[in-house]
Amino acid sequence: MFMIEAKRIIIVIIGALLNAVSLNFFFIEANVYASGFTGAAQLIASVFQDFLGIGISTGILLFVLNIPVLILGWYKVGKGFTLYSIVSVMFSSLFLQIIPVFALSDDIILNAVFGGVIAGAGVGLTLKHGASTGGLDIIAMVLSRKKDKPIGSFILVINAVIIVLSGILYEPENALYTMVALYVTTRVIDAIHTRYEKVTAMIVTHKPEELQQAIHKIMVRGITILPAKGAYTKSEKSMLYLVITRYELYDLEKIIQEVDPNAFTNIIETAGIYGVFRRE
Repeated sequence: MFMIEAKRIIIVIIGALLNAVSLNFFFIEANVYASGFTGAAQLIASVFQDFLGIGISTGILLFVLNIPVLILGWYKVGKGFTLYSIVSVMFSSLFLQIIPVFALSDDIILNAVFGGVIAGAGVGLTLKHGASTGGLDIIAMVLSRKKDKPIGSFILVINAVIIVLSGILYEPENALYTMVALYVTTRVIDAIHTRYEKVTAMIVTHKPEELQQAIHKIMVRGITILPAKGAYTKSEKSMLYLVITRYELYDLEKIIQEVDPNAFTNIIETAGIYGVFRRE
């Protein structure tokens, strides 16, 4: 158990490092903006520097912006999930402070694309291992529970504000290249993990009761158990059918590996659901 949690923390730290590298080596010098709170902190730092002549680190602003959000997450989302978010935010802010801002290329399109790839890899790895990068993920989760709308719609609104402001405050080109960076970031996250709020898991197993009990020890989710039969072996099996949030996917994969590593699992992105779905 200790090794599993240690691995998750190491992955979160690596994700924070990749986030800082994408900003300090690609985005900042090119005035191309990242997604979510990171992009917001970057834009605020640019405004202070270019219009007010006040130099404020993006890392410090990222940390300050996340303080009220992390407090909100602690009470509304869950302490365990928020702890990993705190680790992510702290190390992102630290790496942004200690890694020098240096442009590897003067080509803005290269900065937008490679910065987007690296940022997407950082976020995707973090999400894949059951954590978050804090900020917008926590706000979106809280709002989606209250409004019963997909998380993606709230992320889209925040990113749209960043794009518009970057075009107004600087050049329209900056807004266009920011759109390129955000698109690349999203595509990389999709490739590594998923941007869908909910996913459906179909698990074919010889140990339905043990698996059901293990899942319910960790998460409160309805499970439908259906009879199944192997087409080639003709052996009798069961299929567990359940819908979970993307943040529970890592825990589900870990449970299946521990209880029945021979189980066959199919994860499907879920665009929407109707009926009762526990949001707490």
